Amino acid sequence: MSLGTQGAIPEGAQDNNPDVEAQWAVQAGKHMETYWKILEKVKGSSLRLTKLDDDIYAHFKKDFPDIDVGGKLDQDAMKSKEGKERWRKFIGEYEKKIDDFNFGTMLRDSPKAEYGPDTTVMSVRMQFYAIEIARNREGHNDWIYEQAHAN
Repeated sequence: MSLGTQGAIPEGAQDNNPDVEAQWAVQAGKHMETYWKILEKVKGSSLRLTKLDDDIYAHFKKDFPDIDVGGKLDQDAMKSKEGKERWRKFIGEYEKKIDDFNFGTMLRDSPKAEYGPDTTVMSVRMQFYAIEIARNREGHNDWIYEQAHAN
């Protein structure tokens, strides 16, 4: 697998292959929908996404102290040459630890927003895990559960 600017492209896949893009979109959509439903049923602050949440959170906070997961993500910084290199190094450490560590997925650009065309960015699975684990630990996603159970 090779890391693209915004996600992983399977070896042998052609860039812009409509079948690959359609398959990716279906999988990313299912992942997005499933994660949202989980956040509606379980407070993010009590949710574990992987067996390695503690390690991922500590590693993320050490390597990316400048990312405020409670605010809007700075996509330009993440996609800059320096940002991509920092993420490649971080992500690479999970190659043999997390299944599908570099598969493409969708990530909300802010924990204050629902998934939508203007609030969702492409990322790789480890970026999703790192940012969403931090958001959950810090209570930024609890509003989703509270909103779902308000009535």
